[in-house]
Amino acid sequence: MIQGLDRVLIVGGGIGGMATAIALLKRGVQVDIVEIDPDWKVYGAGLTITGPTLRAFRDLGLLDAIAEQGFLSVAAHMHLFDGTLLSAAEQLPIEPGLPSAGGIMRPKLHQIMSGEVKRLGAHVRLSLTVDALDQSANRVTAQLSDGSRQQYDLVVGADGIYSKVRGMVFDRAVQPVYTGQMSWRVVSDRPPDMDVSKFYFGHENIGGTIPCSQAEVYSFILHPQPDPRRIPDEEKAGFVRGLLKDFGGDMARIRDDISDQSSIVQRPFEYALQPLPWHRGRVVLIGDAVHATTAHLASGAGIAVEDAIVLADELGKAEGRIAEGLVAFEQRRFERCRYVVETSVGICKSQLEHAPPQEIGMRMAEAMHRLAEQI
Repeated sequence: MIQGLDRVLIVGGGIGGMATAIALLKRGVQVDIVEIDPDWKVYGAGLTITGPTLRAFRDLGLLDAIAEQGFLSVAAHMHLFDGTLLSAAEQLPIEPGLPSAGGIMRPKLHQIMSGEVKRLGAHVRLSLTVDALDQSANRVTAQLSDGSRQQYDLVVGADGIYSKVRGMVFDRAVQPVYTGQMSWRVVSDRPPDMDVSKFYFGHENIGGTIPCSQAEVYSFILHPQPDPRRIPDEEKAGFVRGLLKDFGGDMARIRDDISDQSSIVQRPFEYALQPLPWHRGRVVLIGDAVHATTAHLASGAGIAVEDAIVLADELGKAEGRIAEGLVAFEQRRFERCRYVVETSVGICKSQLEHAPPQEIGMRMAEAMHRLAEQI
């Protein structure tokens, strides 16, 4: 049990929201989740899982399921865009007993997490969000989009980079910033010899392949695009093949297999970092709602899961002093999350400025070393 918390509302059923639900439910807190998507689906391709993210999922109790449904690898290879091998580095685990790194398809991860949320007894309501939040000293009254009103001891805003809750809570809520780099992700069948992560540099477009299951691999392509315009669905296959026209190695294999039926996801790289505080009264924000980042350190999902673990931990330590617990949560999380956002955006800018691959690789290695530290 967490003293002072009997009932919590989580706004948003993504990775951060589900992780928070799991962490609180395991401590005996009653949890309601409202999710605007009527189908509670996940949109995207694959997810790269670094050592720190694997540690967070282990602490949440989900590592075995992720290992079973995803793909664990022990090496990362660096290539020039034409396929020339630059380095073949073994990825060492950050702790004994942990896998080194891996990948998983986002729908599989959603299935694992949502299954655990339901098993633990969360009340999940779909096609709903929050329209208003009214606070008293120790309670929050949430007015939902269906007109109903419910009272809670705490409301957690986990509703992503375009967070509605953020705008309700803070007069100076940050807005997402587009970096000038567009991301494309392609899901393909995984040939048996695609068993390590590979990254391709030295071109204005940057690519990579990440095995995500025994059957699937996802590939990403990053390219400069001054405005975040969307490409029509019927043009995506040809557009991505054009981005990869100069590439060799596995990226060429991926390119040649792209068809109009391929699963292709376009995503503009945006970021948002809300200054402290991340709470007002009994409403607190986590994950992308306060520290949305680009994918350059593959850490956005991981730091959202860490948020959930630390939030439950600090609220448990607070012995009913909820305000103190929320402040302690922020103090443990802000600098680490700020580092991830600012370093990821810095690497993005370096790529757009055509920095040498070795320089970018060193920055990524330095960041991974720092993120291996305990949370």
